[in-house]
Amino acid sequence: MDRVFGDKRAIAILLGPALFMYTAIMLVPSVWSLFYAFSSGNVIEGFRPVGLDNFRKLLDDPIVPTSLRFTVTYALVITVGQILLGLALALFYVFVLRRASALIRTLVFFPVVLPTVAVGLLFSKMFAIAPQTGPANSLLDLLGFGATDWFSTGSKAFWVIILMDLWRTMGFYAVLLYTGLLDIPGEVLESARLDGAVGWRLLRHIVLPLALPVLISSIIFSLNSSLKVFDSVVALTNGGPGTSTTPLNLYMFQTSFFYSDYGYGSTLAILITTICLTVTLFLFRSSRRDLTKG
Repeated sequence: MDRVFGDKRAIAILLGPALFMYTAIMLVPSVWSLFYAFSSGNVIEGFRPVGLDNFRKLLDDPIVPTSLRFTVTYALVITVGQILLGLALALFYVFVLRRASALIRTLVFFPVVLPTVAVGLLFSKMFAIAPQTGPANSLLDLLGFGATDWFSTGSKAFWVIILMDLWRTMGFYAVLLYTGLLDIPGEVLESARLDGAVGWRLLRHIVLPLALPVLISSIIFSLNSSLKVFDSVVALTNGGPGTSTTPLNLYMFQTSFFYSDYGYGSTLAILITTICLTVTLFLFRSSRRDLTKG
């Protein structure tokens, strides 16, 4: 192995294809997008430099605050929900079901592999009020609350999107955190129990600190994916009503490909990238704190 890693030609052969693909798919488009942010036009009319005009437009755009507010709110709510539900399921798998958890894990994970469009159609029918009343409104009628149009306002549609994405993704985070809990040595847990650490004390002082790396990874993955939410919103509300459920990613897509404003679309992409990088760096710095203290 030392001979292989000491051979520069072998290193080039092993890393070359991956570096080439990463450069072609990630680095080149990123640099290209940065160039577009200082330009205006499209592939038909051509591009012309406009300096900082796109960034000034970003500050004056009335849709950006609405999209940013929706994106951040969605990211915070969905991340808390995914991590809490995933952790609760993972703890249930490890400490309750134990070896009998395979079937339950498979059933809970199943929505992850379903197409987002199919899940969006399913939930649109579940919360429909016309032409046929969906199960959600039928239940409200049965309880005496009366049916409601879940997609008539942004606040109602927001919670339907949250519910759909939690159902669709909690199995993934449950399995991800489950693998982290499996790495905790059984001897450590048994010793902690003998010392009187049970329930919350065991979770707070033993399980969470030892599962911290996979927990931080899950939070970063959840926040970054939710800040770039696109497909679930398109499948369920397409950003409506109006722009009340339009995240930044969807607004960027509409700006670039519906209105052919690649320059301003690239500026929105830079905004999204900056937010994701800032959140990731903040989480990495915060994760250095020792959870076993306090």
